Amino acid sequence: MTPASTLPSLTEAYRLGQLREFFARTPDELEAALDETRDLDRPALAEALRSYHHDLGLLQPGQKPDAAGKALAAQLDLLAHPQARVVVAGQQAGLLGGPAYSVHKAADAVLLARQLSTEARPVLPVFWIASQDHDVDEVASTSLLDFSEREFRPHLELPRGVPVGRIAWQAAWSEQLLALLGEFDAPLLHKAAVRAHLDFAFQGKTYADVFARLMHRLLGEHGLMVLDPLHPALSRLMAPALRRELERPLEGPQRIEAAAQQLEARGYTPQLRRPAGATNLFVEEENGQRTLLRVAGDSPRSQHFDGYSHTELLELLERDPGRLTPAAGLRPVVQDALLPTAAFVVGPGELAYAAELRGVYELHGLTQPVLWPRLSVTWLEPNVARLLSGFGLTAAQFQRDPEGALGRALARQRDAAALGQERLNTLQAHFTDLSRDLAALDPTLKSSVERTEKRTLARLERHRTQAFKALARAEDDRSGQLARLKKHLLPAGHPQEREMNFLTFLLKHGDAPLKLLLQQAPGTQVELTIP
Repeated sequence: MTPASTLPSLTEAYRLGQLREFFARTPDELEAALDETRDLDRPALAEALRSYHHDLGLLQPGQKPDAAGKALAAQLDLLAHPQARVVVAGQQAGLLGGPAYSVHKAADAVLLARQLSTEARPVLPVFWIASQDHDVDEVASTSLLDFSEREFRPHLELPRGVPVGRIAWQAAWSEQLLALLGEFDAPLLHKAAVRAHLDFAFQGKTYADVFARLMHRLLGEHGLMVLDPLHPALSRLMAPALRRELERPLEGPQRIEAAAQQLEARGYTPQLRRPAGATNLFVEEENGQRTLLRVAGDSPRSQHFDGYSHTELLELLERDPGRLTPAAGLRPVVQDALLPTAAFVVGPGELAYAAELRGVYELHGLTQPVLWPRLSVTWLEPNVARLLSGFGLTAAQFQRDPEGALGRALARQRDAAALGQERLNTLQAHFTDLSRDLAALDPTLKSSVERTEKRTLARLERHRTQAFKALARAEDDRSGQLARLKKHLLPAGHPQEREMNFLTFLLKHGDAPLKLLLQQAPGTQVELTIP
């Protein structure tokens, strides 16, 4: 969601407790969310999750469990507790775990649940894998960077239009990715540890399974439970929410559209729009393709599902509930109908969607949980930390304006007075004096001088910006430092955690980044130097 320039971002406004008409709770109201009672069959949920983890190969009767297996069994037992709550995070099933923020989100769920949990009211972290998603472009590739500063971008050819949870994992993909690991310049000890993680993950049967097993491998021993909504035991428990949506298929979309219009009136651009006839439901066709359900007809009496009868959809839901899946405007609602959610760990995009969903929650008899702005981490490897320190820059400053930030730092180091803000301030003071003096002689000249001042200062600021960028490019031609910082902090032009795979840091630095991650305060925004 892109706010108008005079507005705080949606995330900032939410943190400040603004826009209350769009959200049921703020992050300051966690206790109220934890205290809310809800009639939910927790033992049935725990049993369904136990069945899923068994089929995933993470619970094997008769085999001695490792630390992650022991933690998983204990967490499933706690989930059946009548007062159990969950902190849920989620993400698409990205290649090799996807961008680093997928791991950051999962870790944040662990950290927040740990902070909130008590013996009388256990709070457990759950990671919802978006296995129903069919946007393969989002999950088919990833980015890594080795010690030789070589960029790796593996890409897999995945079938289009098919939920990723239906895509069978192929041995050829394992071979391709392990070959990349062999070429990666990193300490052999760390490469061996990551190889063990991948060997474990690649035993999964589907694309989503591989992602789930990798997440379990990284964070299972810290209490994280993974959840695939396509698993039959879990999709069966979600059927009541989908059945409710089928009974009133246009009311939820209408509430979303109404919220979108209210957001527009407040100056924000809504992320979700629901045109006439669009529902919040997808159906998985016989050929495996996922299609949005639409309602045709001009009047309530003539309205019907396009291509299906209401009875056919109800029968499909009864026979094979995994083939009816929620669209973005319903997915969090189905999630929180299934789980005793106290808090939902979200990024800015998810928060933008959630701003339009309060009415859909209410339609399903639910209260929207606390939306918890996620932990955000930028990793600084030692060489990058030294470079930034030498220039007097933070990673955030560089990411916002790489050439400009580096150019300004170089200008300060070289005492380039012509580029200093002091010169502009002096010039502005002269204009102010001139405007006052001329106005004393002829008041009609005041506005003309002010316009001249505005144009002149704006033009000088543009020239100043161009000079900063020229300084940065010249330094890059000499030392390559701009390009190096971009590789680490803006890979492929994106902020590091939105592009770089977390395994990059494990391959180069062992388990130190993961340990450091799990020492952070939940929800914080931080730049972490890897020792």
